[in-house]
Amino acid sequence: MSADHVRQTDVLIIGAGLAGLSTALSLPKSLSIMVLSKAALEVCSSHYAQGGIAASLDQNDSVTDHVADTLIAGAGLCDATNTTEILSEGQQAIQWLCEQGVPFTQNPQQDVTQKTLTDLNSTDLEINNLHLTKEGGHGCRRVAHADDATGRHVMEALTIRAHAASNITILPYHEALSLLKDPITNSHCKGARIFDHNNHCQLTIYSRAVVLASGGLGQLFQRASAPNVCVGDGVMMAWQAGCRLANLEFVQFHPTGLALGDSSFLISEALRGEGGCLYCPQTGRRFMLDVDERAELAPRDIVARAIAEQISVNGLGYVHLDVSHLPAPFLQEHFPQIYQTLITLGIDITTDPIPVAPTAHYSCGGVVTSVNGMTDVAGLYAAGEVAHTGLHGANRLASNSLLECVVVGRNIATDLPRYLAEMEALDAKLDINLHTTAYHLNLNASADDIWKTPVLKNTQSINLPYFTSSTSTLYEHNEAIKHCHNDADMTEVIVKLKALMTTNMGITRSARELEEALEQIQQWQQWLKQPELSSFNGSDSNSNINRKNSTVSIDDLTYLQLARQLQLATLIIQSASQRLESRGGHYRKDYPNLAATTRTSVINPLIDPREGSIDWLIQPIIVHSGARKIKVTTAT
Repeated sequence: MSADHVRQTDVLIIGAGLAGLSTALSLPKSLSIMVLSKAALEVCSSHYAQGGIAASLDQNDSVTDHVADTLIAGAGLCDATNTTEILSEGQQAIQWLCEQGVPFTQNPQQDVTQKTLTDLNSTDLEINNLHLTKEGGHGCRRVAHADDATGRHVMEALTIRAHAASNITILPYHEALSLLKDPITNSHCKGARIFDHNNHCQLTIYSRAVVLASGGLGQLFQRASAPNVCVGDGVMMAWQAGCRLANLEFVQFHPTGLALGDSSFLISEALRGEGGCLYCPQTGRRFMLDVDERAELAPRDIVARAIAEQISVNGLGYVHLDVSHLPAPFLQEHFPQIYQTLITLGIDITTDPIPVAPTAHYSCGGVVTSVNGMTDVAGLYAAGEVAHTGLHGANRLASNSLLECVVVGRNIATDLPRYLAEMEALDAKLDINLHTTAYHLNLNASADDIWKTPVLKNTQSINLPYFTSSTSTLYEHNEAIKHCHNDADMTEVIVKLKALMTTNMGITRSARELEEALEQIQQWQQWLKQPELSSFNGSDSNSNINRKNSTVSIDDLTYLQLARQLQLATLIIQSASQRLESRGGHYRKDYPNLAATTRTSVINPLIDPREGSIDWLIQPIIVHSGARKIKVTTAT
């Protein structure tokens, strides 16, 4: 690879959503930072978030109550310690966002004088004057918001700050293909292989640490709120690098996606928080009253299943959400984006019911991560939907996810400089030849004290089928490309995969449906003539994605994307198949009850993060950045 296609930075952040930018803006300005966005900056789930950010800000609320509501929604699978730690930072996270210029909706000024608060300074006043909404599963008004387009307002404010920061470089249309690890220790993450969509070429970015903030996997399903870039590639890159994955079977479906054509527009839960009701379009019956005492404000898994059951009976593909009983000026003021969007589609929410249906919305599982963002691979942090901190359990409580992005992102920004400083001190201490066995042993032993991998309790390991864990190569990558007639063929399989996942791995599942899905995916993998994981990850020496000075074709990239999505779908379905119970977002028609023991499902990596790698072959070099010495790698 030519020097023009090699770049280096202190910190590489894969993903430019709320988790990625919160980390970037909170890191010391002395560090050089590169932030990758797979598409345009606004194409991320954070941008499309409507409802808001949950935090215990009201004088009648508390962190204890917020934690309690979260644990109930999580159906026994939340990590109580991590949940408490993350939610305890809620007020500080909202305050930080205010300082970045996020225009949260405020209460009328006169309301502030009615509060029994003393000694308020200007910052406290801003926090305590926020208008709060109530969403499903929350026991009180707890959700700070910016009209009904919170994500857009948050991301616009942070993007302005990031562009203005001299130490931050944002690279849109740069897609991460694989993580790179130190060739000497086989343990420390040192960068990533990238596809530059602007110039249709491959490049390598070396860094002292990597932050994975690549988002979720919603686009594995037919109806999804996530943009088309969210296909779980970050989860797969981390797994291939040596990270454990947890609770992939818990995919949350938002109860009220707009059921109009192929729209991915969400109808915010805040509408139900303000009094919106769900009705059967045929009978006019308010069905949630018969399902749960919390009615429309029950946790999302309960509401989504109830709507799905109604749809299976009425055959219409939707139910009605009605807010027409609320004052029209109130709806227009508090939900301007929803109001205007639906007006353009011929629906006036002040007089007309809204057709809604569940849509894939959020992955509660992901890369096993601590509250400080640390994964199983030293130097690799993760935050946001790609990560599993234990906050969401079996079912995410509404609006907790944006809070997690900020809190964990800022925790990473606190811990990462420590990691860099201690690694630099360790390198100086081990002043011996980099290629010696002694360096290997000393560095690995000392690194154990620098990097603490996350701990999971009460786990259940997922057994993988032979075509997932096999190390035998069926066909070479180039030969496989020849048999996949063109990009359109592979795109067609991706479309069919979405339909399969929606039908067989949707809101409800059964052993028969999951087995059928696995068999179909295996057939697609055989059709694709998928080589071993290491081959589509780039280690096959005959692959264009691994050759020096090669141009990666669209067929190469589509092949990689499809192979990875089929692999991830297999991991999700295997996790669902081996959880023989119904809990939170995972509902088994053949196992409708809770299991006696609560366990977190864990998919172990194909490699030990300290013993081997399936990344590209790499060799060490030393480069200098000012007074700092950075150990990086280069492609062979």
